[in-house]
Amino acid sequence: MSSTSPVKSLIEAGRRFYGRNWVLATSGNFSAVVSPSPLRLCITRSGAHKGTLTPRDFLTIDGSARPVGRTSARPSAEARLHLEIVRARKAGAVLHTHSVWSTMLSEHHAADGGLALQGFEMLKALEGVTTHTHREWVPIVENDQDMARLADGVAGVLTEHGDAHAFLLRGHGLYTWGRTVAEAERHVEALEFLLETVGRRSQM
Repeated sequence: MSSTSPVKSLIEAGRRFYGRNWVLATSGNFSAVVSPSPLRLCITRSGAHKGTLTPRDFLTIDGSARPVGRTSARPSAEARLHLEIVRARKAGAVLHTHSVWSTMLSEHHAADGGLALQGFEMLKALEGVTTHTHREWVPIVENDQDMARLADGVAGVLTEHGDAHAFLLRGHGLYTWGRTVAEAERHVEALEFLLETVGRRSQM
């Protein structure tokens, strides 16, 4: 990786997310664009523990999710989803967490196709949102072990919900993104807060 590689930022994000119980065991995956043309993503390898990431846990993939250069590591199985998000949103970074609340709510609201977040001051942490009255629709995508089919489903949702800052995979967790790793991390923090708030409120 070059001296401008986002690896350090992704490693630090992994440690913080693990400390919040958002990426336990080997769950979650992170990526960042290192070249827009030709498209190259730095992404976590398959099976990496996000709380103890090192530079060896990252590799570079091309626009077809193939590793670039000589490596025995395999990219995250969900690399195609990262590529779909980068292309659809012109994102510079994509972060996937797997918290308890995102998992539970993605199941609870699956029949509705998503859930609405509205009336919370934390919504203003999302890029472009300036008021707590904003209504953020978080679509829910049916999970699938066929990654090509799942990537197609994600592409469809991103097209249908052009203003969405994130989506949930049913029973799986949260995907969000940003122009930079820092912006994507801010979105994770805001959305995980909002999902937990909605989940706890429903129990009251």
